[in-house]
Amino acid sequence: MKPVIVRPAAAADIEEAYRWYESQRAGLGDKFLEALGVTRDRVLERPEAFPVLHRNTRRAFIPQRFPYGLFYRVYGDTIVVVACMHAKRDPRRWQRRT
Repeated sequence: MKPVIVRPAAAADIEEAYRWYESQRAGLGDKFLEALGVTRDRVLERPEAFPVLHRNTRRAFIPQRFPYGLFYRVYGDTIVVVACMHAKRDPRRWQRRT
């Protein structure tokens, strides 16, 4: 299994989304994290399967009711998560991180 590195900005994105979903309904933040875990596993299984959007950064959408994408780059045997953002956010926000 490839190692996954989550950059601090991406970790902050995940924390922000978790807190927002938890504030909407108790337990929904946990559901978000579960869906994020499914996405991470899909990326680990087939990292090259997701489209390149910008400077070798790929996006895997989070399934179910969460309109978020997991943005990552593949460096040899390592996957580096650079962002986890809502699909409606300005793409320049995550592009500055790559």
